[in-house]
Amino acid sequence: MAVKAMPTTPSDTEFGEGGFWVFAYGSLLWNAGFKIAERRRAKLSGFRRAFCMWSWHHRGTPESPGLVLALDRNDGESCEGLALRVAPEDAEVSLAELRRRELVSFAYKEEVVTVELDDGRNIEAIAYVVDPGHEQYCGKLDAGQQARTISNAAGGRGPNSEYLANTVAAFRELGIRDRDLEALDAAVNGKS
Repeated sequence: MAVKAMPTTPSDTEFGEGGFWVFAYGSLLWNAGFKIAERRRAKLSGFRRAFCMWSWHHRGTPESPGLVLALDRNDGESCEGLALRVAPEDAEVSLAELRRRELVSFAYKEEVVTVELDDGRNIEAIAYVVDPGHEQYCGKLDAGQQARTISNAAGGRGPNSEYLANTVAAFRELGIRDRDLEALDAAVNGKS
């Protein structure tokens, strides 16, 4: 798996003729917040999607943190999602918006990863990967702890349970099965 560090500001990035790709595995599936030129099903190997990051800003507060999905390194797993292409003319604004949203506390690291598209091509994409050394990392919570946290938390972007429900609905629409998230959604939101 190829991983490269990202430049620190949008002006440091050269976008080339094709703009850039972002790997979406959670809320970017249903609320990208930037103009998308192309969407493709994609798979990222060497990572798992998990509720392993406390949310103190968007889906919780410091007093009552919520949980959000993150990519957590795991050599034996893979994560299905979407690769979203941003056109060159939208690249600088879109990257700035992504960074404002995803790097609010630097619990995510912005990295370039290789993802496999549904047509078999491998492309490089930006991905937001949890920093296991950050104080917001909580990779050892069991399903019951996750359900209790998500049921009770809300933050600047709304209830944590809504985040979960919207993500599971996006997976269903895309035909992506994530049985762990489906079971969590059933426990929190009464859906199956």
